[in-house]
Amino acid sequence: MARQHTLSIIKPDATRRNLTGQINAKFESAGLRIVAQKRLQLTQAQAEAFYAVHSARPFFAGLVAFMISGPVVAQVLEGEDAIARNRAIMGATDPKKAEPGTIRAAFAEDIEANSVHGSDSVETAAAEIAFFFSGLEIVG
Repeated sequence: MARQHTLSIIKPDATRRNLTGQINAKFESAGLRIVAQKRLQLTQAQAEAFYAVHSARPFFAGLVAFMISGPVVAQVLEGEDAIARNRAIMGATDPKKAEPGTIRAAFAEDIEANSVHGSDSVETAAAEIAFFFSGLEIVG
């Protein structure tokens, strides 16, 4: 396994309910380290740019509206096989299909308000991390 960085976003539904600490505890107890973190309010332009890969999908407008509805916590997680590990910790996108003990099974409100986002590949992680963080902000 390789030591990797991956992007995690704690979404507005979770920040609204003060779940940041509980979610981060799940990452840390699974062996991931938070090496960069910031709380911010995305603008519409930022959310559209971040989710541009989904711009032709029918859920795009709703996703953007949701992501600008409140603050998010963007963070870089580090660890062995961090991308796959983070995705396992998050659980299935649809919380009804998420395994018990995963973040989405525990905290998601529905398929859209599913509490967290995580990168799905090495290439995506690099691009997503660069969207939110400079190299100087990532402290391992």
